[in-house]
Amino acid sequence: MEAVIIVVFVMGYLAITLEHNIKLDKLIPALIMMAVCWALVALGIDSFSNWFDSSSHGLVEGFATMPHDDKMHLVEETLLHHLGKTAEILVFLLGAMTIAEIIDYFDGFATIKGYVNFKSKKKLLWMFAILAFILSAIIDNLTATIVLMSILQKIVKKKEDRIWFAGLIIIAANAGGAFSPIGDVTTTMLWIGDKVSTGKLFTYLFIPSVLCMVVPTFIATFLSAFKGDLALDENEVEKPKNEHSARMLYLGLGAILFVPFFKTITHLPPYVGMMFSLAVVATFAEMYSRTIFSISSIDSAESDENAHHSPVHASLSKIEMPSILFFLGILMAVAALESLGILFNFADSLKQGIPLIGSELEGTVVSDLVVILLGIGSAVIDNVPLVAASLGMFSEPLDNPLWHFIAFSAGTGGSMLIIGSAAGVVAMGMEKIDFFWYFKKISWLAFIGFLVGSIAFVVLRSLI
Repeated sequence: MEAVIIVVFVMGYLAITLEHNIKLDKLIPALIMMAVCWALVALGIDSFSNWFDSSSHGLVEGFATMPHDDKMHLVEETLLHHLGKTAEILVFLLGAMTIAEIIDYFDGFATIKGYVNFKSKKKLLWMFAILAFILSAIIDNLTATIVLMSILQKIVKKKEDRIWFAGLIIIAANAGGAFSPIGDVTTTMLWIGDKVSTGKLFTYLFIPSVLCMVVPTFIATFLSAFKGDLALDENEVEKPKNEHSARMLYLGLGAILFVPFFKTITHLPPYVGMMFSLAVVATFAEMYSRTIFSISSIDSAESDENAHHSPVHASLSKIEMPSILFFLGILMAVAALESLGILFNFADSLKQGIPLIGSELEGTVVSDLVVILLGIGSAVIDNVPLVAASLGMFSEPLDNPLWHFIAFSAGTGGSMLIIGSAAGVVAMGMEKIDFFWYFKKISWLAFIGFLVGSIAFVVLRSLI
C-alpha cells in the first residue's frame, strides 16, 4: 500500500509540474493527491508497520501491534494535527496577502515605485534582491515575497521581464530567511525545538546566506534578461495617487513587522499576530475610505452596496484562492507521506547509505553530505518534513554546527525548484510561472548560490 501511495504522490507531482502542458490548473492534482493519499492511508492502515508522530518527531513504538480502532484514532489525530499546522500557514498567508491588497487598494506601492527613478534592469535587480534578503529576515520569506511581487507588478509591466526578477527574488528571500529564527518555517522549527539560538544562528549563517544571495544575483547581471533598460508601457495611464497611499504603505508594512514582536511577547503562533495586524490595517482602511464598517454583515442589501466601496471586501476579492487551495493540497499530501514514516526512513537511509570509514573528520563529512542531500531533497519534496525527520536522525545538543547547516540547507535548497519553497509556490501562483521555465532559467543560479553558501559555512565552521 505504501508503494501505491508513493505512486499517487509522484503522479500528482508530475501533473503539477506539467500544468501548462496538460492544461490543468495545479490545484486540481494537488487536491486529488491529498484526498487519495489520505484515503489510502485510512483504508490500508492495518498493513502499515510504521507511523510517524510529528509532535515528538519520531516513530510510534509498537504501532504494528496496535488494535485497528486505536490506529484509526491515531490517523484522525494526526490528520487534525497536520490540518492545524497547515491552517496556521494558510491563515497567516491570507492575512499577509490581504494587507498587501489593502495597500494596493490605496495605491500604496506607488510610493515605493516613486523611489525608483531609474530604468536600469541591473539596478532594479540589486534593489529587489537586497530588499528580499532584508525583509525575509525581518518578517519571513513568504510575506516578503508577497510584498515584493506586488511591488514588482507595479514597476515591471512585461511578464517576460517580471518572471526573471521573480526568480531572483525567490533565491534572495530564501537566503535571507535562513539566518533568522522567524525568517523561514524550518528555521523556526529548529529554533522552537531548542536546536539553535538566535545569536549563533546569525554567527554561523549570515555570511553563507549573504553569499547565497549575492553570487547568483551577480551572475544574473551578465544575463541578457537583465541588460538594458525597462520596457515601459507607453499606453499605461497612471492612476491618481491616493492621499492616504504613503500612510497605508507604512501602516501595512509596519503591521506585518509587528507580527514577530507579538509572537515574542505572547508566545502565540504568528497567525494570531497577523490577524491582529490585519484588523488594525482594515480599521484604518475603512476609516480612510469613509464607508460603513460592515465586515460581518455580508447578507444585508446595504452591506452589498457598501461592499463595492469597502477596501477590505475589495482586497479579499482579489486574494488568489487557487494558490491557497494548492498550498493546502500539497502540504497535506506531503503530510500523508510523513505520517507513514516514509520521509523519515528516506532521510535516515541517506545517513545509513553513505559508508563511514571511521574517523571523526570523515563522520563530519558524511553528516555534511547528508545535510546537503536533505537540502536538495527539500527542493523536490518539502523542507518541513525533511527537517522534522532530521530532528529524529540526530541527537546533537543546542547550537551544534550540524543544526545550523540543516537550517541553511533546508532554507536555501528549496530555491532550486519553484515548488520547493513557500516563496516559490507563492510567486508561481501570483505570476503563473512555468515549472520548466524556472528549472531551465533559474535553478542553476539557485544551485550555485546553495553550493557557495554551503562551502562558506564549512569554512566558517572551522574558524569559529
